[in-house]
Amino acid sequence: MHIEKMIAQTTAIDSGTLEKLKDIRQHLHVIAEVSEKEFETAKFIKSQLKDCQPDQLIDQLGGTGLLAIFDSGNPGPFIIFRAELDALPIQEINHFKYKSSTEGVSHKCGHDGHSTTLLGFAQWLAQNRPANGKVGLMFQPAEENGMGAAAILADEKWNDIHPDFVVAYHNLPGYNLGEIVFKPGSFTAAVKSIILKITGKTAHAAEPENGFNPAFTIADILQKVDSLSNNAPERSDFAVITPVHVNVGDLSYGIAAGYGELHLTIRTWTTAEIEKLEKNILEIAQSSCEATQTKLSVEFTQVFAANENDDLVVDAIRNAGEQLKLSVHERAYPFKWGEDFGLFTQRYKGAMFGIGAGKETPALHNPDYDFPDDILPIGIEMFKTIWQKLQ
Repeated sequence: MHIEKMIAQTTAIDSGTLEKLKDIRQHLHVIAEVSEKEFETAKFIKSQLKDCQPDQLIDQLGGTGLLAIFDSGNPGPFIIFRAELDALPIQEINHFKYKSSTEGVSHKCGHDGHSTTLLGFAQWLAQNRPANGKVGLMFQPAEENGMGAAAILADEKWNDIHPDFVVAYHNLPGYNLGEIVFKPGSFTAAVKSIILKITGKTAHAAEPENGFNPAFTIADILQKVDSLSNNAPERSDFAVITPVHVNVGDLSYGIAAGYGELHLTIRTWTTAEIEKLEKNILEIAQSSCEATQTKLSVEFTQVFAANENDDLVVDAIRNAGEQLKLSVHERAYPFKWGEDFGLFTQRYKGAMFGIGAGKETPALHNPDYDFPDDILPIGIEMFKTIWQKLQ
């Protein structure tokens, strides 16, 4: 079905409203900001939300985050829908009129489109206020570095927020435009980056026997942890270990290194599996350090919990897509990338789903990617229908 015809059949959004939403999305694209620095983005979104007159508007949530609540005052479920604020440290190579004005920063994951979808939903709620329960619209900072969800949950302003359900979507290049992609259980991988810091003893390069060079420790660790990888996504014990950075010594050819670092990114389908994998890696690293008389210290960064989709919410997503007469696709296994929304689905019943961004759309995080505005009304209608089905 041609996208314009599909949109016309699926949504009640008129062309004038859609053009205004496109303007909003493109403005967000222009003012792209990196994680934890989304000040102008949050300021603009707050001004848009104020026009929708939510019953409660919480700002500076977990940093630059926002939560708009439409409260019926009557009993019923509290359902929160989430979008992201941050862009990526990627130089845009597109040349359209709304290209990013921030050097080296651009929206290459579609968070500008996700936020606009949520603003479109807010505009609809302003005219169709809930008769029961509450609807929360959360604009999360710092998704890309895995810091935002934890910051929101740790914010004292969140203490009185007790959602019954949480829902989010991500646009998906490589799928047909407007196709709804869902999956029970894990939707995205658990991801964690491990920094292994190895301290030995510096020596003269002519007399390496007088020191302890961590290069050999790192080589041993790399060989052994590779055996733990199982890059077979159809398997429940899927596990990928990716070396992303190695640093040993300096460019001083008369010195045998005394310090080195090995950075690994690991991913599995579940939180339980990533904890098991982490334990095995650290045991290998500790054993290698003991054998080479070096000392180990460990840091973690870029931690993303697996998105564990709740069956009830998945049913609402599937049924919403079918009701809207959209193409609906169930994935056989999760996506390998991490998504910070996983921390919310670990704590609350919820689910993430996907909306196809077009088979010819550049991949996420590519410098020529741009969010397809045609799926804005589909995202809004999906949020509306999912909310209705969770009542």
